Amino acid sequence: MKILTTLLCLLTCAAMAQAPKGKPVRPKLTDAAVKNEERLYKTTPQGELKLHLSLPVDWKATDKRPAVVCFFGGGWKSGSYVQFASLCDYLASRGMVAASADYRIESIHHTTPDKCVEDAKSAMRYLRGHAAELGIDPDRIVASGGSAGGHLAACTALIEGFNAESDDKTISPLPNAMVLFNPALNIAELMAKNADAEKLAMFKAITPNSFLKAGTPPAIMFFGTEDKLIAGATEYLAKAKPLGLRAELWTAAGQGHSFFNRQPWLELTAQKADEFLVSLGYLKGAATIKLPEGAPVLVRKQD
Repeated sequence: MKILTTLLCLLTCAAMAQAPKGKPVRPKLTDAAVKNEERLYKTTPQGELKLHLSLPVDWKATDKRPAVVCFFGGGWKSGSYVQFASLCDYLASRGMVAASADYRIESIHHTTPDKCVEDAKSAMRYLRGHAAELGIDPDRIVASGGSAGGHLAACTALIEGFNAESDDKTISPLPNAMVLFNPALNIAELMAKNADAEKLAMFKAITPNSFLKAGTPPAIMFFGTEDKLIAGATEYLAKAKPLGLRAELWTAAGQGHSFFNRQPWLELTAQKADEFLVSLGYLKGAATIKLPEGAPVLVRKQD
């Protein structure tokens, strides 16, 4: 029980700093103007789910821009889309269509993590399925998220099944790249001693590290060196290398879980994510984030 409690505590930390709904929880990453709007992407028995969009000021429906969907953290139990509002605004200022997604959580919808995975897939399908009206290139869609949300982003790339009955299954939920902030990648191993048989079966079915395969999209991951979940990222790198997958792990010395929510790590991780997207051809030019003077650095763990 102790391990389970510790894990849920770690994953919930990402949501603890969140402000009331509608108020961004992080400092701005850009002062550039962007457009904001909402789209209903799914109606569930427990309520409606929306994508909260950030659009470039010169956005047009006829564009073919790269896009990103961000999933908040909170241990599948709590949290809000506002966690990634500042990152979405920043990426929109750089030319992307950026969305922070609602999904069902235990504290509000009384659901379990498998439903979170289902919703994440629905969000990806919605964006790709509406690419023509959203000005999106359907072949350049990034899945992103923090902690439990990072787990969901990875699941959209690696987990089969868990598809909503209402989804159009002809539309792929697979991202073309992943930007993951301390994701839970080996949850079955972490839960093995504390979950009953039914729950353990669920966790095994939604453990991203168990399903790495050739063709998995490129990924960048961020972890504090003191985060217990970093073991999952190390395992991911070890499995990715013989498969020829691109996978980067950047670490923050002495930092624990959810470090990326705080300055200066907020700016540092966003800048490194920007550089990763530039390397893929999704963004152009240098990142426009201003780093604090004397800021620490992220260190890449070689795979």
